Amino acid sequence: MTSDFSVLMSIYSKENAGYFDRAMTSIWDEQTVRPSEIILVEDGNLTDELYSSISQWKEKIGSTFRIVPLEKNVGLGDALNIGLQKCSYELVARMDTDDICVNNRFEKQLKIFKNSDIDICSSWVSEFVKNENEIISYRKLPEQHLDIIKYAKHRCPINHPAVMYKKQAVKDAGGYVEMILLEDYYLWGRMILNDAKFYNIEEPLVNMRAGYGQLERRRGMKYFLSEYSLHKTFLSIGLINYLEFTQNIIIRLFTRMLPKSILKYLYNIIRR
Repeated sequence: MTSDFSVLMSIYSKENAGYFDRAMTSIWDEQTVRPSEIILVEDGNLTDELYSSISQWKEKIGSTFRIVPLEKNVGLGDALNIGLQKCSYELVARMDTDDICVNNRFEKQLKIFKNSDIDICSSWVSEFVKNENEIISYRKLPEQHLDIIKYAKHRCPINHPAVMYKKQAVKDAGGYVEMILLEDYYLWGRMILNDAKFYNIEEPLVNMRAGYGQLERRRGMKYFLSEYSLHKTFLSIGLINYLEFTQNIIIRLFTRMLPKSILKYLYNIIRR
């Protein structure tokens, strides 16, 4: 397996230029293995601050940093599909523009691809609110392929911001398809049914800006309806059976309607 790989990112107008600078520093200045190229999709018009930061990184990195401007905002899934077509290498690492990579993230993932027959490799992620050195929680996921498949029947089995995958395996599964707020989970489900091989590294390789603010966005009827649509689709394509579908919907309806205080308590238990 070649060590060449692309980093795929998408940015839109509401993102923070300072967070973007920190993300870029973590994937370029601080990595033990630098990416062969960075593909940044500009999803619609951006702020002057974001354009300025992007311009500075373009001047610093040069042709390795490739910008794909879109005339209008198309959303994350479509933006990533467009960016994926521009990636020159078979291995593609996803990165959100407000997260921070651990300095040996790419080295560790490349080693897994070199020594294992897999199509997609992610890891645990750590979560922080303001200070990246003050971790409040972790998203831990099963390591091995069969355990990941079992987990996927009930919860998202891959941390999207930490993933590295083979471009062809993603394309063979149909790429990112619109599923509001859940495009990544939908992709993993289709890749499982397409016999892609999964692996999760059992340590955090990305620090995410998350915490209770993200939890708040995952409450309420809108998010539940998106989950209902996803799991109904999973039922129709055979990833889950009717019993699993019913269990998933009941649990999600209950948790999405919980008061914020109780949801925070459960969040702390799950993420500890």
